[in-house]
Amino acid sequence: MPSNNRGTRINKVIKVVKKHFKPVEQQKNLSVLEHLLFACCLENSLFEDASKAFDTLNHDYFDWNEVRVTSIRELAEMMKPLNDPVQSATRLKRVLQSVFESHYSFDLESMRKQNIGQTVKHLGKFNGMSPFILAYITQNALAGHAIPVNEGLLQAMLSVGVISPAEAAKKAVPGLERAIPKTKGFEVGSLLHQLGVELHRSPYGPTIRKLLLEIDPGCKDNLPKRPSKKEPQPEPAASKKAATKKTPAKSEEKTKPTKKAAATSSSKKGKKAPKKTAKPKKKTTKKKVVKKKVVKKKVAKKKPVKKKAAGSAKRKKKTSTKRLAKRKPR
Repeated sequence: MPSNNRGTRINKVIKVVKKHFKPVEQQKNLSVLEHLLFACCLENSLFEDASKAFDTLNHDYFDWNEVRVTSIRELAEMMKPLNDPVQSATRLKRVLQSVFESHYSFDLESMRKQNIGQTVKHLGKFNGMSPFILAYITQNALAGHAIPVNEGLLQAMLSVGVISPAEAAKKAVPGLERAIPKTKGFEVGSLLHQLGVELHRSPYGPTIRKLLLEIDPGCKDNLPKRPSKKEPQPEPAASKKAATKKTPAKSEEKTKPTKKAAATSSSKKGKKAPKKTAKPKKKTTKKKVVKKKVVKKKVAKKKPVKKKAAGSAKRKKKTSTKRLAKRKPR
């Protein structure tokens, strides 16, 4: 994007923002650590809400070491006025932990006397730091020139055409410090911050749409859109893959019981198939008939009538021999 075009777009954004928002007074009596912790609360919330959350932490706890030791849940409950209490609580706790581990104290006033570049590099190594916090510290605590940019402001500048998607991924708006003088840095930065908070709070609301269309009437396609119900569906895609894997199993199950059809098809081609099927049927019928005949023969052998006849015949023969023996001696 040409620099002249970018400068004109930034000036257009500043003009529209001045109509709808009011600047905020700068807090100058805070220490370096307090500016750092206040920036953790301010990143995605308004100045009033951030000051309330910061005051509750400062008054309800004995010192910052006690805040460092408390859990994120308790801190988030104390920071409810913010738009993102959990995220800001995690940022704040991580920053305090890294400050304590690096300095073994919570006194960072010696950084005011050092070079700004060295202090920014040193602070950038802290856990929980973000480009917004670093820019806020350089502007308010180190007397440097930087405009803090939050996530909502980045998205607004992207939709209006001030920055490209690659620059938004780097979380930077090049040319912003050139378009805004140092004397008006905090004033204009507070107005732009309110624009970003509005987009972060309700990205699909009518107020932010009117503001962005007033800046650039041709940015309808670049405005934040609600995700449609059909597009974000990774689960059905996975289910389809699982279904495709399971369908061959079902088809196999269907093909397994259809062996009769395969037999019929083979029988059409050759005459051997029907002979194999006919043989077992004949065997089964013969076995049944044989069993019935065997039963009838056994019943016929067990008749008592034949036994009586045999006994009577033997008796008759014995009587005849006895009579002859008696007659000889006579």
